Amino acid sequence: MPRTPNTHGGGALTNAHGLLFEQTTSLDEALINRGYRVTNEGKVINSRGVILGYSRSKNKFIRYLEEHNTDLSVNSDRLLPDDAFINIFNTTIFIIEKKYQHIAGSVDEKLQTCLYKKRQYTKLSSQIGYDLVYTYVLNDWFRKPKYADVLDFIEEVGCHYFFNELPLGFLGI
Repeated sequence: MPRTPNTHGGGALTNAHGLLFEQTTSLDEALINRGYRVTNEGKVINSRGVILGYSRSKNKFIRYLEEHNTDLSVNSDRLLPDDAFINIFNTTIFIIEKKYQHIAGSVDEKLQTCLYKKRQYTKLSSQIGYDLVYTYVLNDWFRKPKYADVLDFIEEVGCHYFFNELPLGFLGI
């Protein structure tokens, strides 16, 4: 399903070593644009044919957990990530939430929920022996001084954020 792009968001500060996340791209598209192959099953394969992990979003992420006998009932709600990268080499699941804004609104408050969501996802990832990393990819709207406190909070509680791109090294690939 096509996504409506935010014409006010960033992208001008990207570099060659990152994955550009415009609102219209998925993790799969961004990986493919950087030379990786992503199969229909979500396997992420490098140029040497090595499977690095899995790219799963929304319900496909939940299905991955179910395929690995994860008890989803440990959480009272079902969280569906914008994107997730499951790195099989460092046994880490990277939850990637993309937040774009061009006027004040509800996204402002959603940033403050990262600790709760990290805890909920950790209950799931720990069942399959994986660590959990929760991160936001934000547009330039969130560079405003009024967001300094919430950005500090995100880091203080062990979550992460990037502006306009996700560095490949962050995913361990």
